[in-house]
Amino acid sequence: MTRQPAVSARSDAAARPKKLFVLDTNVLMHDPTSVYRFEEHDVFLPIMTLEELDNHKKGLSEIARNARQVTRTLDEIVTSMDEAIDQGIKLSEPSHQLASGRLFLQTEAIASDLPAGLPTAKADNQILAVLIHLQRRYPDRPVILVSKDINMRIKARTLGLQAQDYFNDKVLQDTDLLYTGMRELPPDFWGEHAQGMESWKHDGRTRYRLKGPLCTQLLHNQFLIADGERPLHATVREVSGTTAEIETLTDYTHARNSVWGITARNREQNFALNLLMNPEIDFVTLLGQAGTGKTLLTLAAGLTQVLETRRYSEIIITRVTVPVGEDIGFLPGTEEEKMGPWMGALEDNLEVLNKSDENAGDWGRAATHDLIRNRIKVKSLNFMRGRTFLNRFLIIDEAQNLTPKQMKTLITRAGPTTKVICLGNIAQIDTPYLTEGSSGLAYVVDRFKGWKHAGHITLQRGERSRLADHAAEVL
Repeated sequence: MTRQPAVSARSDAAARPKKLFVLDTNVLMHDPTSVYRFEEHDVFLPIMTLEELDNHKKGLSEIARNARQVTRTLDEIVTSMDEAIDQGIKLSEPSHQLASGRLFLQTEAIASDLPAGLPTAKADNQILAVLIHLQRRYPDRPVILVSKDINMRIKARTLGLQAQDYFNDKVLQDTDLLYTGMRELPPDFWGEHAQGMESWKHDGRTRYRLKGPLCTQLLHNQFLIADGERPLHATVREVSGTTAEIETLTDYTHARNSVWGITARNREQNFALNLLMNPEIDFVTLLGQAGTGKTLLTLAAGLTQVLETRRYSEIIITRVTVPVGEDIGFLPGTEEEKMGPWMGALEDNLEVLNKSDENAGDWGRAATHDLIRNRIKVKSLNFMRGRTFLNRFLIIDEAQNLTPKQMKTLITRAGPTTKVICLGNIAQIDTPYLTEGSSGLAYVVDRFKGWKHAGHITLQRGERSRLADHAAEVL
């Protein structure tokens, strides 16, 4: 009896027809390398997409830079071809094996075959006409429009065409799965891991060396919480296979460990201060809704390490200048004066920190305020490219409004002995085309988790007022 050979999943995949993705202009301007992101499938660019790229290439904006980058990428692809352009250009070589499909450019005039109500002069509608033409030419092949424009996708679906968003830039589809920086330990933790456990003192804190099944799931600088008879708040210091070292925390909820007169009011704030005050951690991300204390804790930690321990020479604060309402126009003055209206949160928190010393008196507070202001510099994002910050405490406020590319530009400004702190609330994004899943803040939280010199915590409890807490819940 002869056994029939099993059909492999790879041959099944090869038998299925490749998809043909038609890219809208906004996808290319959002991610200049998007033509390489469709793996084994083919990509089609309508001539109207190239026209729109040409219209957007002038200027100094991020969109104009991306349009020029796309044009250069397409030039590299076209010059690499060794066969007729209407047969498609292999992407494997120009993409360095990232993509194995082909790039097709529109090489012929396509008759507009749209419903009478749609004006044919509009660029979006011409792209839809190309999509209808391709669907008729390749009836056995999925032809899919990829666009960041929601209205464009809706129009395509009403015409019976397939359309989808560009998902490659999204870190997570569901932001509830975003790393929180904490882990609840199971009730049987001590029973499972107590056997052979070692413990010793290190810099006034207790360290434990654990062995067990849970160790493989732990990440560097992750906070561990155990409630019950033997409560534990600790952080992971080392992970190696099935062995991990955890360390108890400094208790910043106690007045003796106050930071610039500020004590932690809840568990997550205590975790945040342990990250902010640890010189071994170079990069900290703090997420949380309004009123959770992100800016206050960060400024208190920064002032303590600049003015008291002199670990850093000064604090630098920057943020994205995206208005919530209508823009009020150009602002007068120097760079710092122009950034002044955007830094209301800084002034509010400095006022709280300045009042934390009850014995200072009015003169003492005024002198302290002047001293603080001399050590805090407010910088604009527009002038960050090419700079290097040495021995600074760099705070990036409202970081949820940054794209992943802008976030990379900022974090790579850090020189030796510089600490970077990103603050934000991904539920309050004001930048157009950014979502919770594609925000630069979600991007760095996901990419830096597990690195031994980075830490993250999601602050969950508001400490502003009962009114602010209730508004955050019900509005």
